Amino acid sequence: MSVPLAGARLSEHQELFRELVDLGYTDVWSSEADGADGFTPLALAAAWAPELRLGVAIIPAFTRGPALLVQSAAALADAAPGRFVMGIGSSSNVIVERWNGIPFDEPYARTRDVVRFMKAALTGEKVTETYPTFEVKGFRCGIVPEQQPPILVAALREGMLKMAGREADGAIINWLSADDVKKVAPIVHAAGAPDGGDKEIVARIFVCPSTDSDKVREQARYAIAAYLNVPVYAAFHQWIGRGDKLRGMWDAWQAGDRKAALAAIPDDVVDEIIVHGSPAECREHIQRYVDAGVTTPALSIMGFAGVDPRQAIKDLAPG
Repeated sequence: MSVPLAGARLSEHQELFRELVDLGYTDVWSSEADGADGFTPLALAAAWAPELRLGVAIIPAFTRGPALLVQSAAALADAAPGRFVMGIGSSSNVIVERWNGIPFDEPYARTRDVVRFMKAALTGEKVTETYPTFEVKGFRCGIVPEQQPPILVAALREGMLKMAGREADGAIINWLSADDVKKVAPIVHAAGAPDGGDKEIVARIFVCPSTDSDKVREQARYAIAAYLNVPVYAAFHQWIGRGDKLRGMWDAWQAGDRKAALAAIPDDVVDEIIVHGSPAECREHIQRYVDAGVTTPALSIMGFAGVDPRQAIKDLAPG
């Protein structure tokens, strides 16, 4: 389950984390955009629900210095031995450049270099290295985790997907359909094949257990437009083969006509990337992601059509 849960303060999550355990959920996955940072909710979960596996999807590679990023990851891995998964990615020009005032330059190279540095530094090795996108002089992490945390890379198109397989322990994927997984997951596995290890594929899946399809689609269009007009996501959906269906939205958005952009998003696009319907229908749709190659479905509850997130986690509970 994605956390924090909408509408609940962090101080209220102790009860929520315990409820997730009781309902059979195995993982909680945080994110980092304009709400809570990626680490704090997981630190609380480490203390309040030690049964849960903790993942962050994702921390941007640009918005913290390399040493601070390793310190944060090492601290969580030390607090939750064997239960923390570190997700790193380029993020987007909106978060990195517009919100944090950091140039969004060479996102592929920056992510690759951060992964390489983290893998070395988390072992306690003293790192003095000039990477293509930054330099580290004599850093040694003061906490060496008892178990090295897996590092996953947020990936959309082929280059990052290959990097996730080659350089990391797997990929985190996002804003895609179950059928899209059939295209992206094999790229990760093929790139990682020489090391003989299994690669984890985490997918953040947006779910709204409501049978009011018209209302869900109406409200979901705002979320889709907000994300799929961001250049990195637009390029991904062009690459995945959804360009013709989204061309009307992109053109209207660029022209400044937000109302027309929303109206141009086809129903079938909404239905492919937003899981909705009865709880049983939602579970069936989520299973399609797993069948297509997702190893960890990280559900994100969307409160469209008046859906109560706390009730939704009960309705969607595993088993």
